[in-house]
Amino acid sequence: MLMDENNTNAEFGSWSKIVIVEDNVALADIYKTRMEILGYNCSVANEGNEALALIEREKPSLVLLDLMVPGVAGDEILKRMRASEWGKNIKVLIISNLNEADAPAGLRAQGIEGYAVKANLSNDQLDQLVDHILKPEGQTESVDLDGPSGQPAA
Repeated sequence: MLMDENNTNAEFGSWSKIVIVEDNVALADIYKTRMEILGYNCSVANEGNEALALIEREKPSLVLLDLMVPGVAGDEILKRMRASEWGKNIKVLIISNLNEADAPAGLRAQGIEGYAVKANLSNDQLDQLVDHILKPEGQTESVDLDGPSGQPAA
């Protein structure tokens, strides 16, 4: 990866910060490792109050947000972000074990980038989703989560 004198990723223009909000420590570590391999600067919060403080401090480009975290739940984290000056424009990708139909109502209306169910999401698909959200226009590869015959990709 090419770096310039300002410690920025020359290929994508700058290091994008990601805050990962996930109470499963092992899963959070996997997400963090994969995102760092892709060149993102990551921080992890394992509970809601910690997440809010971290997001406000870091002002990341993207939050990977689990809905079912202890303390302040993910939907409330999103609500508080959107009500604040510091969090109203931060991109959010929800990654949850809940199907979207079972999730709290109104998440999409609060301006999320997408919703993914963990059980249906491969690590490669997560990589593609994050790159699609964060790469500058024109540098984004097509994100195809269906296989060539319309079947989900492996």
